[in-house]
Amino acid sequence: MLAAASHVFATNGVQGSTIEQIAREAGLTRQAVYELYGDKNAIFEAVVAQAEEDAYAAIAAAGASDAELDLKSWARKNYATLFEFVASHPDALALFQEAERAGNQALSRLRQRLARVYTDASGQRWAAFGVEPGRADTALVTMYFAMVESLVRLNWDGDPPDRDALLDLLTEFTIGGVLRLYSQAPEVIARVR
Repeated sequence: MLAAASHVFATNGVQGSTIEQIAREAGLTRQAVYELYGDKNAIFEAVVAQAEEDAYAAIAAAGASDAELDLKSWARKNYATLFEFVASHPDALALFQEAERAGNQALSRLRQRLARVYTDASGQRWAAFGVEPGRADTALVTMYFAMVESLVRLNWDGDPPDRDALLDLLTEFTIGGVLRLYSQAPEVIARVR
């Protein structure tokens, strides 16, 4: 039922969704939906909470794993994980955006929770390059998520580029860019620390 409701909310938004649509999508009666959750807002909150936990579990596990990977390999793997999560949960991003519009800060909470995991893991890897990003790392992790979200939503005016090419672009842009910045303009990162 929650999967059906997630699809309905992601497609129609909260205001455009009805209990009837959710019941039909789930193969249930309206009465069964009301008995399970009470009303549309309660269903929406349950769907968003489940999506937040699913996303955190999948993405955080990848971010905290593979201690043996170097910084670029680890970053590329994590970009791939974000793309894979969106591909396997096609309604998630639209649902999170709808939640934000409705006043539920699920996407912001998710980003903050993930930033803690990724900041810890990336900080250890930056140290291998002699980089101490401090608070800049939190800003960088937030930008990583925002870039992936933007690429996922981007209208490519045709077929999108090869996913591996996008992963390489993101990895080199972020990791390579920070390393170049650190060696050529360290005062930028120092001001954010």
